[in-house]
Amino acid sequence: MLKASALYIVIIIALVIGLICSSLIVAAYYYKFEYQKKFRYSRLESNLQSGVNILLAGEDTSFTTEKTFSLFGGDADSVSLKKLNWGIYNIGVAKAIIQKDTLYQTFSIANTIDSTKWAAIYLVDEDRPFSLSGKTTIRGDAYIPKAGVQEAYIDNKAYSGDKRLIIGTKHTSAKTLPVLNSNRLTLLQSFFNKDSTIVRTLPKADSLQQSFLLATQVFNFKKQAQTISNIKLKDNIILRSDTSIVIDSTAELHNILIFAKSITIKSGFHGNCQLFATDSIFVGARCHFDYPSCLGVLRYQSAVSTTQEKITLGPGDYFSGIIFNYEKAQNQLKPSISIGKHTQIIGQVYSQGILELKDSTEVDGSVFTSLFYYRNAFTLFENYLINTTINSKALSPYYLSGDLLPVASKKKKVLQWLEAN
Repeated sequence: MLKASALYIVIIIALVIGLICSSLIVAAYYYKFEYQKKFRYSRLESNLQSGVNILLAGEDTSFTTEKTFSLFGGDADSVSLKKLNWGIYNIGVAKAIIQKDTLYQTFSIANTIDSTKWAAIYLVDEDRPFSLSGKTTIRGDAYIPKAGVQEAYIDNKAYSGDKRLIIGTKHTSAKTLPVLNSNRLTLLQSFFNKDSTIVRTLPKADSLQQSFLLATQVFNFKKQAQTISNIKLKDNIILRSDTSIVIDSTAELHNILIFAKSITIKSGFHGNCQLFATDSIFVGARCHFDYPSCLGVLRYQSAVSTTQEKITLGPGDYFSGIIFNYEKAQNQLKPSISIGKHTQIIGQVYSQGILELKDSTEVDGSVFTSLFYYRNAFTLFENYLINTTINSKALSPYYLSGDLLPVASKKKKVLQWLEAN
């Protein structure tokens, strides 16, 4: 006869076996759950990347309103896509959806450079030569007047650069500049023309950020001159004014748009943004604009104007992005871009009129202009460069341009990843 204690041992062993089996079942369940979760996440990531690629490949008019559809048919593998015009670039919003799970990414879109149109300098041919003095360096292909390029002696400075004058292939330029993209100009004009009877002022807060997944926050100051100071503004925000906007060095701006009659940036500012004016943009000394930034003065009126469009950068500035001007009607006072001493530009400069490069200015990228100015205390020289560096080879091969400029190709890439989950 078995002892009574043996029954207890059997019960304990059965309990242990039961716990082990239960643990194995639970472990198998959670393993399967995590596997399905990882599989679903990988599938969402793949669908999201497909959505991004669709936005990059789509035409500019595609997805201006949000569209949701299945990638492969049926109810699964849905994506929701939208493209937003954002200054000289576009913003893409992509979402991948499987049942209640969603992944999203917002990103800016820009164009690659067309190497067949790219050049360090494009100077319009006005039947006169182009002159260099001092330690001037031009590296890269150049479109210059038929009269050619020559050495000059100015301000007690003889030319002391490379004896080739232009370190690259020389081409003959045309009588006019390659034109800006008319579609993008129309889109920029629409930002100026958008009207609202409501005057909105900035909140009394130290920061404001608006996701590109939400509606754009537009602050319209109308005829009230406005100073932006002691605040951080980021992403999907537009500031508009019928008069002037002043940006103080205490303001921190990231990816926002500003449209006004005139814009002034105080010395010491640091940020990245796109600024557009109809009259003038003035940048103080020692300002730092990170990539991708933009300064543009645009005049759409067809009537002749008596005021000159101006973009002025102070001494010691650093700017990475695009600087340009545009006017619909030709005026006697040509639009002007003036870049101060010891200022470095990383990117592109496009001037329909005058480009004034002062002593020790450096442009790592490309310059398109109708006319160069050099001004000393006594004289104004046309089509002269003195102690200036223009080097298209120094620009990063990963640099992307807005489709506004004539060197942009049709191929689009992601410029910045902005938001993701």
